[in-house]
Amino acid sequence: MLEVRNLSKHYGSKQALNQVSFSIGRGEAVGFLGMNGAGKSTTMNILTGYLSASDGDVLIDGVDILTDPLRAKTKIGYLPEQPPLYRDMTVQEYLSFVYDLKKAGKKAQARPRKEYLKGIMELTGIAGMENRIIRNLSKGYQQRVGLAQALVGDPEILILDEPTVGLDPAQIIEIRQLIRQLAQSRTVLLSSHILSEVQAVCGRIIILHQGRLVADGTTEELAGSLSDSRQIELEVEGDRRTIQENLKKIPQIVEVSHEEGNLWTVWLRDAQDSTDTAARRAIFRTMAQAGCVLLSMGRRRVSLEEVFLKLTSQPEPTDGDEPSRAEQDSHEKEEEGQNDDGNL
Repeated sequence: MLEVRNLSKHYGSKQALNQVSFSIGRGEAVGFLGMNGAGKSTTMNILTGYLSASDGDVLIDGVDILTDPLRAKTKIGYLPEQPPLYRDMTVQEYLSFVYDLKKAGKKAQARPRKEYLKGIMELTGIAGMENRIIRNLSKGYQQRVGLAQALVGDPEILILDEPTVGLDPAQIIEIRQLIRQLAQSRTVLLSSHILSEVQAVCGRIIILHQGRLVADGTTEELAGSLSDSRQIELEVEGDRRTIQENLKKIPQIVEVSHEEGNLWTVWLRDAQDSTDTAARRAIFRTMAQAGCVLLSMGRRRVSLEEVFLKLTSQPEPTDGDEPSRAEQDSHEKEEEGQNDDGNL
């Protein structure tokens, strides 16, 4: 559905992207992560046709966004971090304007405009707001209007940049559920600085660092690629020294760490299931023989935060940073002079 091949972008002497490649299929919700300046915004601007690439290809359902941008853009719904709203319009006027702009009538399946837009407003939780002026809405509702405009035209690919900014906790849960629902029939690329949000919504994660793709997979796959060991969390009642000394005697355990209270973490010598099973049995027997009470035992799940920080811990050189807004504007103006026909 979405294929990126060897994507590179230069701003003068600065390289914002360096040979980035990935593909996303229909029905996938993929998180797009990276530190500030990693190249996320540049990538999304290229995917949506706002910027041209210095090198590489972007195919939207097989359509090259470089050679056939108008056709490719009909397949994309984009919600930038700052929603592109006309705040002096009412919600109905704005969505109707977007409907005409995207020529959505061709995809409305013979439904009248009002009925079609009503369905989108109900889906995004802004039904009943159609006659409200956008500037008078809360930031959360303005964000919902922005999501609604991305859905006009029934795009097959949704690119969402910080979609829950400004929403309260209840609204965040609703929008996450909506994104999961949309991902069942669409391709979703979600960029967010809220890692727990990405983990809750996305089944796969792509991480950029210094303009390069450094990771692509599930949280579990990425965590497994970072270490050959496995961790087990324990809750044990008993003398601290006795617990530590006896755990260290178990052959499968290479490191023991006391966290707090009755909580302990042990590292196994490798991540094999056989090692894990043998270690669990040995821990149970050893603690019982030592007169310590084992209250719980389970594998420690590596968080997305730990994976992300590990993969992006290297310092970023200045020539790998994304350019400043002023530098981007300068190059975008140069490109605009070449794009008057709608082609990039």
